Amino acid sequence: MHRVRSVALASVMAIGAPAVACAQQAAEMEPKARCAQLLAYWDQRSASKGEGASGSDMPRKAAGLDCDNRRYADGIRRMEDLLRQNRYPVPPPQP
Repeated sequence: MHRVRSVALASVMAIGAPAVACAQQAAEMEPKARCAQLLAYWDQRSASKGEGASGSDMPRKAAGLDCDNRRYADGIRRMEDLLRQNRYPVPPPQP
């Protein structure tokens, strides 16, 4: 019985370890890079709407200024909110 528990525990650890490593990598993404990622994602998605199709330009500019002025948490929050408001999925952080 003890051996069965040991094997089961080892299996869980082997399966769970990569998930923990991935979560740690995502959390370790530089805030500056995350800002750039979200801004580029928005620019790519919103360009397909056409000129003047959205009144969301000011929040994007404000987020860009936040990121430029090293207020990364504010810029990231603004961009994630903007994406959600426009029903775009928020992309996961890139390693």
